[in-house]
Amino acid sequence: MTRTTIQTTAIRPFQVSIPEAELTDLRNRIYATRWPEKETVSDQSQGTQLATMQELARYWANEYDWRKIEAKINAVPHFLTELDGLDIHFIHVRSKHANAMPILIAHGWPGSIIEQMKLIEPLTDPTAHGGSESDAFHVVIPSMPGYGFSGKPTATGWDPERIARAYGELMTRLGYEKYVAQGGDWGAIVVDAMGVQEPKGLLGIHTNMAKVIPPEVDAAIWSGNPLPPGLSDEEKKACDQVRENKFYYAFFMGTRPQSLTGLADSPVGLAAFMLDHDWKSLALISRSFAGVQEGLTRDDVLDNITLFWLTNSAISAARIYWENKSSFFAVQGVKLPVAVSVFPDELFEAPKSWTEKAYPNLIHYNRLPRGGHFAAWEQPEFMTSEIRAGLRSLR
Repeated sequence: MTRTTIQTTAIRPFQVSIPEAELTDLRNRIYATRWPEKETVSDQSQGTQLATMQELARYWANEYDWRKIEAKINAVPHFLTELDGLDIHFIHVRSKHANAMPILIAHGWPGSIIEQMKLIEPLTDPTAHGGSESDAFHVVIPSMPGYGFSGKPTATGWDPERIARAYGELMTRLGYEKYVAQGGDWGAIVVDAMGVQEPKGLLGIHTNMAKVIPPEVDAAIWSGNPLPPGLSDEEKKACDQVRENKFYYAFFMGTRPQSLTGLADSPVGLAAFMLDHDWKSLALISRSFAGVQEGLTRDDVLDNITLFWLTNSAISAARIYWENKSSFFAVQGVKLPVAVSVFPDELFEAPKSWTEKAYPNLIHYNRLPRGGHFAAWEQPEFMTSEIRAGLRSLR
């Protein structure tokens, strides 16, 4: 084996240690924020509201403690390995149960490993979290290229399909001969691509953002043209949900990511942009900073934003939108077994009629009573039970 091969296939331990000077600089930048005037409407129609941002900044600078989440991050095993020429960071926690099923869990934007960390203990140690030994998983959570502690691509080409191939290689490198994959947001798009590619060992996937919209319907949604005739009320509702979210952030990052340089300079600017993902998530987060205990806490939100800030990954993370050339929600042709969980506050609620056609080997479909786009983060109990139930038949 050559020295180069040893280097590129090595799996190296990793820990997080942010210098105190960087945290001091962050607080000073928050204090120095130059604020805009208040929005001229009483709702979120102009974006993240000033009152939300000023309370977020107050808490971030004066009360938030990064060291708490840093300790939680370092409490689980982290690693780096080079995949397709780029260092990829990942969490890898093996269950104590011998027959545990390996699972790769993929995040999206503006998410990170923090989004899925609440799943680690209930999946790896189910007997301590309401499950049985037969529910156990070995958990692998990679940081997407350009995100968190993964390397930042210096050339083009890291689209979802390439990430999918890298993730398949990661599971092979870890010695897993059979495994499953789960994803939401870009993670859903990546694991859907894995389902199309069918890397060796992949038994099936679980998604909470199913790619099920028929191509002709998808084209009509994005073009603004009339929808095709014959859609059911449930299907029309899904179309309306996609259209009402508008996805302005996606269009901007998909065409001009480098013009977002200001996000690398202003932590409050970064936070305002990251919060405005979809109107239901923004409303939930805004309520958390208004003192409502619901779903995500203030620390949850700031843990994720602070990770983006400290790794200076706003622009490198945005580029996946520029790299992507396929539809976010259209059918891709997955033939492997697929489990689908539908949360009511997702970007759209995938109709069962479309889901059955998109995934001919559908093994699970369930609608949950609450939860939104960041379901693993916001509703980890529901997500845990869905992963267990949805993938049980593949054991």
